[in-house]
Amino acid sequence: MSELPFEGVRVVELAQWVFVPVAGALLADWGADVVHIERIEGDSYRGLATQGIGTGSGGINLSVALANRGKRSITLDLKQEQGMEVLHRLLASADVFLTNLRPGALERLGLDGDSLRSRYPGLIYARGNGYGMRGPDADQAGYDASAFWARGGLAHILTPPERDYPISQRGAIGDRNGAMALAFGIAGALLKRTRTGAGSVVDVSLLATAMWTLSSDLLAALGGDSPAPASGRGVPVNPVVGSYRTSDGRHISLVFLEADRYWADFCRLIERNDLIDDPRFRDIAVRRENAAACVAELDAEFAKRSFSEWKELLRQLDAPWAPVQSVTELLDDPQVLANGYVGEVQLEDGRSYRMPAVPVQFDEEPPAMRRAPEHGENTELILTELGFDWDQIGSMKEAGVIL
Repeated sequence: MSELPFEGVRVVELAQWVFVPVAGALLADWGADVVHIERIEGDSYRGLATQGIGTGSGGINLSVALANRGKRSITLDLKQEQGMEVLHRLLASADVFLTNLRPGALERLGLDGDSLRSRYPGLIYARGNGYGMRGPDADQAGYDASAFWARGGLAHILTPPERDYPISQRGAIGDRNGAMALAFGIAGALLKRTRTGAGSVVDVSLLATAMWTLSSDLLAALGGDSPAPASGRGVPVNPVVGSYRTSDGRHISLVFLEADRYWADFCRLIERNDLIDDPRFRDIAVRRENAAACVAELDAEFAKRSFSEWKELLRQLDAPWAPVQSVTELLDDPQVLANGYVGEVQLEDGRSYRMPAVPVQFDEEPPAMRRAPEHGENTELILTELGFDWDQIGSMKEAGVIL
């Protein structure tokens, strides 16, 4: 693209781990200059390599790379006056301040919303947090496993009742969903500023993200129903919405929500014309009444063909269905490849690695993938851009303000 959507936007990111840094990475993908402020000891997320998280790709920490791609990194000790001076010089040139520090920590540093907005009226002040900025638990620490998965209801609703313990979440699943919402909020605030000239406070919590993700269940609860946790397959209300096992133990998912629209064509495709006029299955209402019998018929049919045979056959049907794929299979899915949903990062030494691209595309183009910075890699460059001379930079190094 000749001009990226966030080109010319500077984001100062005082955050660590995944949720908020991923929001910064999404903005960086589309052109923002994101300055990631790290503690002298580094972003805590880098330390998870000791647990085997993010390792296994030629020494590249892919988890850190995904959360920080395209950014610049500066180390600062904000407990020292000179560190705060550097931060405020950054903020004076910034469009967005992006943080996941808890409210108490922000107030102690003088970086709360009221303080920064009074000093920088045009600044977009964007916060990601666990439980929201108000209420008794606003200052409680929260990761996606706690605020999103556990308290947010997903662990309960997705755990079959026969299990003794809730199922575990997938890595950072709430963080990355929350990051998309936060990046959307920042984009909206930047658009609003073009009309008003004023900055806004943007808040996204992992708890709210979980509730939005579970909107269908929340609507049921708001209507007085008690949403049931996930269970085994059971007998569906609509037999052509669900998964069926193939002869080789794989599964095909049918999603014929408009069941009567697809039923006859599906029956012809599988050479079971007799099911079209069967009084038990002739329309959606009687199929619901005879769901167990209908499922039994379809189970028997799906058991006659392999996974690959079913995929080939169903491609002839203009209807919503999908193979139940493994994550590994996704990497070679022709739709993934055709749309550039996995990008490649080229390193200066000739090595490369792949990672998921941001799902948003502009003008039918995925973003160019850029590597994440090393810890404090751009500290000196950023300081010189802010007007510090080499004597001052050396003094800060001696004092431990920067690495």
